[in-house]
Amino acid sequence: MDYETLGLKAGIEIHQQLDTREKLFCHCPTVLRDIGERNEEFFRYLRATVSEMGEIDRAAREEMMVMRPFTYYAYDTTCLVEHDEEPPAPLNPEALELALTMARMMGMTAVEQVHVMRKLVIDGSNTSGFQRTALVALNGMLPAGARIESLCLEEEAAQRVEGVTFSLDRLGIPLVEITTAPDMHTPEQVREVAAYIGMLLRSTGRVKRGLGTIRQDVNISIREGARVEIKGVQELALIDEVVRREASRQVNLVAIRDELLGRNASIDEQTHEVTALFAETGSAILKRAKYIGAVCLRGFAGCVGREIQPGRRLGSEMSDYAKKCGVGGLFHTDELPAYGVTAEEVDTLKSALGAGEEDCVILVADTKKKALCALAQIQRRARMALEGVPEETRKMLEEGSTAYMRPLPGAARMYPETDVLPVPVSPGYVAGLCVPELLTAKEDRFVAEMGLDPALAHQLAFSAQVGLFEDVVCAGVKPNLAARTILATLRELSRDGVAVEAVGDDDVLAVLLEVENGSVAKEAIPDIFRAVAGGMNVRAAVESVAPGISEDELLSIIRTILSERVDFVQEQGMRSVGPVMGVVMKEVRGRADGKKISDLLKKEIQGML
Repeated sequence: MDYETLGLKAGIEIHQQLDTREKLFCHCPTVLRDIGERNEEFFRYLRATVSEMGEIDRAAREEMMVMRPFTYYAYDTTCLVEHDEEPPAPLNPEALELALTMARMMGMTAVEQVHVMRKLVIDGSNTSGFQRTALVALNGMLPAGARIESLCLEEEAAQRVEGVTFSLDRLGIPLVEITTAPDMHTPEQVREVAAYIGMLLRSTGRVKRGLGTIRQDVNISIREGARVEIKGVQELALIDEVVRREASRQVNLVAIRDELLGRNASIDEQTHEVTALFAETGSAILKRAKYIGAVCLRGFAGCVGREIQPGRRLGSEMSDYAKKCGVGGLFHTDELPAYGVTAEEVDTLKSALGAGEEDCVILVADTKKKALCALAQIQRRARMALEGVPEETRKMLEEGSTAYMRPLPGAARMYPETDVLPVPVSPGYVAGLCVPELLTAKEDRFVAEMGLDPALAHQLAFSAQVGLFEDVVCAGVKPNLAARTILATLRELSRDGVAVEAVGDDDVLAVLLEVENGSVAKEAIPDIFRAVAGGMNVRAAVESVAPGISEDELLSIIRTILSERVDFVQEQGMRSVGPVMGVVMKEVRGRADGKKISDLLKKEIQGML
């Protein structure tokens, strides 16, 4: 696909959770809980409020089409702020300092006062019906040339458990929202910019790690299309595929528009009840429906069933709109006869609506109220097909295709939060913030100054344990020993089922210092960690697994072993070092360093020859 000819433009909004001690507007910890640990449940209905502009935001209005009771799980680590039963606390200063640090790293200009706003969200992801957000900085630039438009500090939403049930443990965790300008023109550029910003954020060492802690919203358009916001791309590896599929979707929608206009297509304003036509149908869905409604789309035949993205058709888009009224979906004559509907029933239906060969009939089965609402939505989406690509917010599906969520929000979505005072930001405070070293620079330094293999240096620099590695090396442990222990030994133990999360950073440092001091052999490290994971402290684990051994005692063991293998040593000469080494190592079981054993053994064997 020639993206330059298509006029592809894309921008990114990156949402990254911050690893602060407390949430953004209360003093609860920023920890996630197992839903089995909940100690309270309650439910709410959410309704949109009129903004200062006297309007209800169009996205919120659509979410209100179906009133649903949302259920929330609460914990002993959440409070009444998450319930929306207590005013918020002042803005978390730790989160603000971190957001301003990130702004400095991107060359942005901090605002003089941080004002908290309310952003209408009534999809159930917040108990209050709004999300608090605050603009922190503007106008930054990345080395690759992409412009950063804004950086906001926001509260994270509640996590959906399933359906209309949410968990409150995530609600209120601070996150930054970083918005780029639409400066990217290929899918690969989008992925590269997202990767760079992700690296920059992780360079602070103070962001949450793991799936769901960072997610990208991607704004995409082509020249003949429209701006579409795709929300919730959690995997960086999928982001370019999402852009490709959206560009393809818009190309296909433009082609359908041109074809429909060429056919002089139109949408019937009138809908019809056709329940009686399916009184004897073999379709289980239609048979049990209280009401079956139909609408004719003139000139749409073959277009409704046409694929516009892998696994998605124009009919899927119409179905997404219809589902906003609470129906399960729709049938259309591009896909019938099927699902128990016969060819004779299709002919009868088309005849009843006066539909010809170039027309498509849509069926919706549900209660009368829901079905009529859904048919109106289908008519609305069909009219959009005559215009091409509608501006909208979409959600990502598996493999990178997308589905309609709601219209793009407008200015009526935001209004001031009057319960939180503005926070002044002085230029001197921002200038005094410490800017951390980028992970890419750290990687280069590990190679140049510590002599690490480049691949190992990259793995370390981008790992969550990079801080531990640097602390350990700073304390005097050799970089290669520290890297091998942190990246390999602990991971291998974890794969063996050892509870390595019980081995703290201080434990790792203490064990490695014992090795560097020569009091413990590095071969004993895995067994010592196993003992610590089992509940021992480091000192007790060392005494239990690898009690100290003096040089005289070690020499005595070596001489005893050699005395039992005199003929073998005489026959093999210095080639006997390896086999005998294994016997000695097994005897001392990690109580002495391998190099020390080897040196003593070679010296003794040389004396025997």
